[in-house]
Amino acid sequence: MKIFATESIKQLDAYTIENEPIESVDLMERAAQALAKAISQRWDDPETPFTIFAGPGNNGGDALAVARLLAGQGYHSEVYLFNTKGTLSADCELNKQRLEGLKGVDFHEITTQFVPPVLTEDHVVVDGLFGSGLNKPLAGGFAAVVKYINASPAKVVSIDMPSGLMGEDNTANTMANVIRADVTLSLQLPKLAFLFAENEPYVGEWELLDIGLSSEGIDELETDFYLTEGEDLGWQLKPRGKFAHKGNFGRALLVAGSQGMAGASVLAAKACLRSGVGLLTVHVPFCNNFIVQTAVPEAMTEVDFSETCFACATDTDDYQAVAVGPGLGRSAETEKALFEQMAICRVPMVLDADALNLLEGHRSAIKNLPKGSILTPHPKELERIVGKCQNSYERLMRARELAMEAEVYIVLKGAYTAVVTPQGQCYFNTTGNPGMATGGSGDVLTGIVLALLAQGYESELAARMAVYVHGLAGDVAVRKQGAIGMTAGDIVAHLPIAWRMLEEL
Repeated sequence: MKIFATESIKQLDAYTIENEPIESVDLMERAAQALAKAISQRWDDPETPFTIFAGPGNNGGDALAVARLLAGQGYHSEVYLFNTKGTLSADCELNKQRLEGLKGVDFHEITTQFVPPVLTEDHVVVDGLFGSGLNKPLAGGFAAVVKYINASPAKVVSIDMPSGLMGEDNTANTMANVIRADVTLSLQLPKLAFLFAENEPYVGEWELLDIGLSSEGIDELETDFYLTEGEDLGWQLKPRGKFAHKGNFGRALLVAGSQGMAGASVLAAKACLRSGVGLLTVHVPFCNNFIVQTAVPEAMTEVDFSETCFACATDTDDYQAVAVGPGLGRSAETEKALFEQMAICRVPMVLDADALNLLEGHRSAIKNLPKGSILTPHPKELERIVGKCQNSYERLMRARELAMEAEVYIVLKGAYTAVVTPQGQCYFNTTGNPGMATGGSGDVLTGIVLALLAQGYESELAARMAVYVHGLAGDVAVRKQGAIGMTAGDIVAHLPIAWRMLEEL
């Protein structure tokens, strides 16, 4: 699914109006019907008191049309249309005319002074002040209205965007002047801002409403941002022939573990084996050898000369992919061995955890990684390489810069993990849950990525598929046992079910 910048959404609306063809006010009516249906499904008691705030543009026109449609279903609404400059968009003006005098609607047009209504915990506020076209922070009277709504105990549902929130970059925004929605009903497609952690208090739960925007227009319009869905991936799974053997599914090398950190190598190894790799070797310090051989009997081990850490780069000629990092530690010996390993490796590498931390101050070394290599940082690990970031948007832009500069793939982990390509495209993941926020979860992901690379999947697909299945396994686990008690081992245990689910899509 594509994610468009707000300017592109305007183009898509215009394309639909011209090529369907459909009048703009009729497209607004279609959107209002979808909105009214979604709202009435959530609040199905006709006695629910609605207070609707409409701005002077098309977002306000949507809100006015919703008020009319809700009235037709027996709901009562108090409507406030803010027309302080005496200018409404044409479609907002038409919906104002359609609403005036309608039974079940108390309509107020605000041209000067606004006396705020009483909002109780029983009220539902419909926020239609400003939509996705906003390009500067709210101020003055509108900011005061937003603060009044936010201070009330009412539930808030925003049309398309919480008023005051910008669709992409909110770095220069005044967040105190942004609606804090409980629900955001986004028209047709998501907005990039929905996927950033710091915007969750404003967006709340978000739902996509299909309003029939042109599928041809969506296909033709270009973007660098996407949501990955299972249907994008299932058909790309490699089939397994009847006469296949372990040699057909790749040899992988996992360099992991240090004294006291054997668990990371165990989790990554188990995840790799649960993701279809043919043969796995784990390079471990001597102190971890017995642990790994006992915990993961399906894997082979290669013992480093060091008793406690990774200290010696190893030959990778017999492998199709190499992963380095889980539980590695940050000793001087390990740092030296990592850079040697990067220099001699000729197959795609996955760098995670301490392998990334050891790159702090060595950004230029990333360019030496083999083609198709993948970095899997969480936000703090990325910032150790690219510098401190103010927010998620800046962090994503820095990740894009690094991916394009070093020609690597970056898996930026989070609630909507982003796979960033060397071409600057960003694929956001749609699976996973807060139960996965537990130690070792990233090690599991590293093992899955390694397995897919070793099996010959292209790096972009390997990263996207690994992230999706990782989250899917977590979703299966959370349905069975809940989020609080989930461990990384539970994600590993449910990988076979997740792979089967992906196959069946």
